Amino acid sequence: MSETGHTLKPTGSLTMKEVPYWHSKTNNAQALPCDIDLSDVERTDSSALAWLLDLQSKGQQQQLAIAFHNPPEALVTLAQLSGVQALLGWDTEIDCTENSNSIEADS
Repeated sequence: MSETGHTLKPTGSLTMKEVPYWHSKTNNAQALPCDIDLSDVERTDSSALAWLLDLQSKGQQQQLAIAFHNPPEALVTLAQLSGVQALLGWDTEIDCTENSNSIEADS
């Protein structure tokens, strides 16, 4: 896990076990990041999605645009199934091939 200025970059898992840590780091208006880089997140669950939506809501209240970059494919799918991808700025097609393991089938 790393922080750089106004960018947060969680690494590894971002599940109900890790989300409270990140929530505590972003709980007040002065600690809101402008960018969240999710490229090194390997495992997520619905609590990650809830945390990102909470950040987005807090950012809107503070008139701060928060951008979520390089989300893992599983998180994008969860956002799509939940109908909240547009709220996170993921309403355009995202290439998640960098973050996913591909499985090739024999023809």
